[in-house]
Amino acid sequence: MSRHGLDELTALARAALLRAGASKAMADATARAVVWAEARGLASHGLSRLPQYITHLNNGRAVGSATPRIVREKGGAVLVDAGCGLAFAACALAVDEAIARAKANGVAFAGVTNSHHFGAAAWHIEPVGAQGLVGLAFGNSPSAMPAWGGTRALFGTNPIAAVFPRRRGPPLSIDLSLSEVARGKLMVAAQEGKPIPLGWALDKRGNPTTDPKAGLEGSMLPAGGVKGAMLALMVELLVTALTGARMGFEASSFFVDDGDKPRIGQAFLVIDPGALAGSEIYNARIETLLSAMLQDENVRLPGYRRHDLAHRAAQQGLEVSEVIMQEFGKTTSKG
Repeated sequence: MSRHGLDELTALARAALLRAGASKAMADATARAVVWAEARGLASHGLSRLPQYITHLNNGRAVGSATPRIVREKGGAVLVDAGCGLAFAACALAVDEAIARAKANGVAFAGVTNSHHFGAAAWHIEPVGAQGLVGLAFGNSPSAMPAWGGTRALFGTNPIAAVFPRRRGPPLSIDLSLSEVARGKLMVAAQEGKPIPLGWALDKRGNPTTDPKAGLEGSMLPAGGVKGAMLALMVELLVTALTGARMGFEASSFFVDDGDKPRIGQAFLVIDPGALAGSEIYNARIETLLSAMLQDENVRLPGYRRHDLAHRAAQQGLEVSEVIMQEFGKTTSKG
């Protein structure tokens, strides 16, 4: 392990992505997103994802030259086509549009189609909270979980996130996948040669497993049983039926080097509190609830631990494994 500053890691990640064929905008957005996640203890969506993104760029599963563009719009609704590039620049365009349209209309919905893995969902809506707006993020992914009662992996882990700004202090930031754990945790365990707990995944024969590689070849278990499976269905429809993106079972796994362009979807809902009960009432209601929650000394506000980790990482840097550092030097130009 070696310690590195966040700016250094961002520059290294950006350079690696550029060498793999990503455009400057795509490389910059992706590098900032993975370092953001790493700094917040989200290793499954941090630097460990870079080899996957780089391989997909080199193998044509992601288009490095893609430029996201608005393809449909009407009032508070907008659809962005990611052009089969890495997702982060396209999602940034969608979120910027949603913020502007929510300020104008009170609420906005931005969809992204023909997209790729979008990392930590909360990353995308952090700018929403910074503008004093409420934000929700949704995304699907290649099939990893069966429909309730089924045996074939059909839905992705389909993460959701929400941000609720506060008058003073960091916003509440909620981010979760709808599987028992994010599939990226199996990827990290497989890279490190460590077992996973029972209850995370099934092997391809439908048996519980502690082998992360077997879990990646099999399926994930939904969080909360049938309730998690139903929430995954809701997200799947929000980000595909409304955007025209591929459903999870129509896309090749992120965890294989060769395959199709995923063409999955994301969606962002942004709400201006001032358009409803009003910002003063919103702020008062938020603080009333948080005060009640914090009367129990064991309650931790969502997102605050990650905020503290990020603050510490900004001051002290991050410990990064030699395996990841070697990946920065191994990338080559596409073709």
